[in-house]
Amino acid sequence: MPSLILKVYSLLFKYNLKRQLQTLIQSPVSVSDPFNGVVSRADESIVTCNPTFSNDGIATKDLHIDPLTCLSLRIFLPQSALISSTNSVSGTEGAYGGYQPDINGKGCKKLPVILQFHGGAWVTGGIDTASNDVFCRKLATYCDAIVIAVGYRLAPESRFPAAFEDGVMAIKWLAKQANLAECSRSSLDKRIANGEKYRGRQIVDGFGASMVEPWLAAHLDPSRCVLLGVSCGANIANYVARYAVEVGKLLDPITVVAQVLIYPFFIGNIPTHSELKLANSYLYDKATCILAWKLFLPETDLDLDHLAANPLISGKETPLNLKHMPPTLTVVAQYDWMRDRAIAYSEELRRVNVDAPLLDYKDAVHDFATLDVLQKMPKAQACLEDISIWVKKHISLRGNELSY
Repeated sequence: MPSLILKVYSLLFKYNLKRQLQTLIQSPVSVSDPFNGVVSRADESIVTCNPTFSNDGIATKDLHIDPLTCLSLRIFLPQSALISSTNSVSGTEGAYGGYQPDINGKGCKKLPVILQFHGGAWVTGGIDTASNDVFCRKLATYCDAIVIAVGYRLAPESRFPAAFEDGVMAIKWLAKQANLAECSRSSLDKRIANGEKYRGRQIVDGFGASMVEPWLAAHLDPSRCVLLGVSCGANIANYVARYAVEVGKLLDPITVVAQVLIYPFFIGNIPTHSELKLANSYLYDKATCILAWKLFLPETDLDLDHLAANPLISGKETPLNLKHMPPTLTVVAQYDWMRDRAIAYSEELRRVNVDAPLLDYKDAVHDFATLDVLQKMPKAQACLEDISIWVKKHISLRGNELSY
């Protein structure tokens, strides 16, 4: 059973979350403007980015990739990306004071990328919250990968499909970055071959809207992309994975090799056994989560069999087809009322021969591995280690695979 401290904390957490949701329901907000993007809440503890490598060996950088929707990203770059100490860790260009990779890629190691979607019941959370920052730092270290946290738009200011569209836009932006980086390298190689001097890398797309991001240009391996979502972020990750399968080579050179769904925020009209038995469970009870779904789904009617909520429901235009989904690791907790539907989805993936293992943690609750006050607990550490072992299996380069 969860500890007494967790039980007391859970009561306070549920009270504050329910009060916040009720305040949002009563507050008049504009939901008709798709550009009214809110990606964080003022009352949450945040961590500023630090573009130099800190004591934990991680450098971070914030990017705003779509000013119209406020879509933002935070890049977590592990120091293992440096092959040697020749790379500068202090900025030399303008006022920017952070790590700058060598323009020729000298001393730069290519790393896989993890596109991460935070949790928060659609209405809270963000890329710069203390809990998400700590989790992504650990994820980058354990998996030896670049982690890109996606700051999608929150409800109720931006209802469905805003957050899902932001997830798709993030992976399309990543593909564009990989292509721009390749164009930049080709252009630089030609200039060097012709004996010309490098005059600064300013490759942009056709409309001048996207410049090459230097960290990704130097260190990103686009052939090894993993999607990872926490709670409602897992719903977004799964949607993006389906999108990647549907569009195929249109995302080249980005290849989604796996996805990780950490206690996904799945629900449906017909309650499962765990939804009945654990409806009043720790941290996130079912009644409070339904309030969150009311704020997120279109205002017309509350349909919990919506494609954003129930992954086993076919869309109106396309039938459910999971056989081409990437390998999918699902994490569930014993005292989480959402567990049964996540398990059912994992079983359905295995039924169509998708590599879809399930990690079921005893005496654990929803958010046990990512909530700031729980991340130092042994169970959270074990979960992160288990995830990293499985992820490394799918991002290892051929000839360098580890034994599992």
